[in-house]
Amino acid sequence: MDINHVRELSEIFEKMGLSKMEVCEGEQKISFEKNLVTQSSGNPIYQTFHSDVSQIPSAPQEKVEKKEDKKEDKKDISFNNLKEVKSPMVGVFYCAPSPDADAFVSIGSKVKKGDVLCIVEAMKLMNEITAEVDGEIADICVQNGQVVEYSQTLFKIV
Repeated sequence: MDINHVRELSEIFEKMGLSKMEVCEGEQKISFEKNLVTQSSGNPIYQTFHSDVSQIPSAPQEKVEKKEDKKEDKKDISFNNLKEVKSPMVGVFYCAPSPDADAFVSIGSKVKKGDVLCIVEAMKLMNEITAEVDGEIADICVQNGQVVEYSQTLFKIV
């Protein structure tokens, strides 16, 4: 199964409003399941994630200044050029090639298109996630060893 076919299946899963789906093609099998979280009231909440690498729309200058005031320790970020790197699959996020190795990138790292940013392990396969644009890592949105969802934001690049 190629990644585009998996994306199509994921879109069908979302459009149908299913909580669980399993597809078998020959010896290959893939399943989708929404995380079910309950509120204190006992009502279920389904968590879903959407879209691929996308550009965040530009924010009015006033809002940008307010965000900068709240986060003084972060660098001056232009939201017009901010790109999100999203997970192409469900799996476990790893920031380094092995537990004792240095992380591929950190906040402030300069990256070029094609540079490895992290690894997402899915079904015992290690999948390298690469930068699709040149830039600088503005934020790392997940922690090492965390389970990530399809289309969850992993990095923000300026």
